Amino acid sequence: MISSAVLRGIGSLARTRTAFTAPLAVRCYSHAKVETDEEFDSRWVTYFSKPDLDTWELRKGMNTLIGYDLVPEPKILDSALRACRRLNDLASAIRILEAVKDKSGPHKEIYPYVIQELRPTLQELGISTPEELGIHKV
Repeated sequence: MISSAVLRGIGSLARTRTAFTAPLAVRCYSHAKVETDEEFDSRWVTYFSKPDLDTWELRKGMNTLIGYDLVPEPKILDSALRACRRLNDLASAIRILEAVKDKSGPHKEIYPYVIQELRPTLQELGISTPEELGIHKV
């Protein structure tokens, strides 16, 4: 326990004021390099193009990608759909297309553009869109 004599001695010390400066308005959250759009797209295309990609990694990658505040570029989706074909996983391919439609939200022009860009890949891989399968109405 601190004695009252010590506390009085501390209180009697001369107090000096230090000059405070206003803090800078700069925040340094991370020292990581900022990734460009091209690097981002390339990273995901490379991820889905891995020859040893399994179904868990495919689902994990798509879950992470859909979690971002963006609609994936058609070249990323092309790579993901090709991964679905390699894994013989039609259900995941359909889910990817449904997720893109859902992710497009109120911007009705995005999903038709993505399907237009993916049309050659969809035909090559034999993948039908949710609209062609009639499951978009459910």
